[in-house]
Amino acid sequence: MTELKPAQAVLLVAGRELNTKLRTRSFVISTIVSVVVLAAFVLLQSSSFDDGSRSTVGLSGQATALGPQIVESAKQLGHNVQIVDIGDPAQGEQQVRDNDLDALVTGPVGSLQVTVKDTLNTELRNTLNGLMRQQILTSELAAADLDPKEVLGTAAAAQVNVKQLEPRGDDQGQRLVIGLIVAFLLYMALMIYGQMVAQGVVEEKSSRVVELLLATVRPWQLLAGKVLGLGVVGLIQFAVIAAVGLVAGLASGALTISGTAIASLIAGLFWYLIGFFFYATIFGAVGSLVSRQEETQSVLTPITMVIVIGFIFAINLLISNSDSTLTTIMAILPPFAPILMPGLTALGIAPIWMQVTSILLSLAGIAFVAWLGGRIYRNAVLRTGSRVRLKDAVSS
Repeated sequence: MTELKPAQAVLLVAGRELNTKLRTRSFVISTIVSVVVLAAFVLLQSSSFDDGSRSTVGLSGQATALGPQIVESAKQLGHNVQIVDIGDPAQGEQQVRDNDLDALVTGPVGSLQVTVKDTLNTELRNTLNGLMRQQILTSELAAADLDPKEVLGTAAAAQVNVKQLEPRGDDQGQRLVIGLIVAFLLYMALMIYGQMVAQGVVEEKSSRVVELLLATVRPWQLLAGKVLGLGVVGLIQFAVIAAVGLVAGLASGALTISGTAIASLIAGLFWYLIGFFFYATIFGAVGSLVSRQEETQSVLTPITMVIVIGFIFAINLLISNSDSTLTTIMAILPPFAPILMPGLTALGIAPIWMQVTSILLSLAGIAFVAWLGGRIYRNAVLRTGSRVRLKDAVSS
């Protein structure tokens, strides 16, 4: 029997994993469910955003004269207002209680009274405050024998001169949304498929299938092939889910077709591969330390905690402190780079030197964990029974 070359052995194992997982009902169902959930989430968020930017306002008494001005002023603030004339204020208050109206405006123009059920929308509050102040100012100017239109026109034309030290463009909000979505998808992919590698190792070890496999291929080839095969499975599912999310975002108007969205998606796929090969190798190695599925979680917990901490830090840093020194340091360290760097790239605040450094360190990290993981896997995968201590697996 001709001995397989290392590359052939790795590809053979990878093909076995790919062929097995892609045909399973669980893969198909999980992909469909993930696609439906993500699409529903994007559409729901878009709908919630639209609902939050729309108000139904009832006007009663002298306030009815403000209808067109309220609509126009609110529109300038990005808020849509639907006006309803209310004859009886008491009836209007009941409609507010029944959620048929978001607000009821009554009283004279210079002293408006707004009735809401719980809170008043910020844009609507600013609109009504602006109209009331404008009315008071107009009355004062008229009393001072000045032309209100001329004075108000001059005041409206006055604007602050903004000097941007580090301009980031008008699509910063969209960039942040893309960065957060990519970070979340990467986090889920690493958690799901990384643990799948460990569970597969334990399953083969407990069923003694691994002994048959190692008669054909070497331990490091088996581990590398398993990581590669499941990595491709995860990449396929990740790409499908990301594509559906992109389409849903475009359809709902939450995203627009731009180089930012496409580049962020490509960066997400690239960093998925980096992160998966880094963590999956570790997952597979530590999975070989145990022989039963119920013991798997105990050896995986330290690794999953690193991923969870990295994800939490990534979300917080992207939202509140994306250009800090701490963010830069974490983004170039291999354990955190796969989750944090795609978000920084989407935000457009990761310079080339930072991306190159992060990639090089991550590749070096993959090489190290591949060597260490292969050693652990080789020394532990054939040991059955009690859990193998990590010290013994490394030193053997």
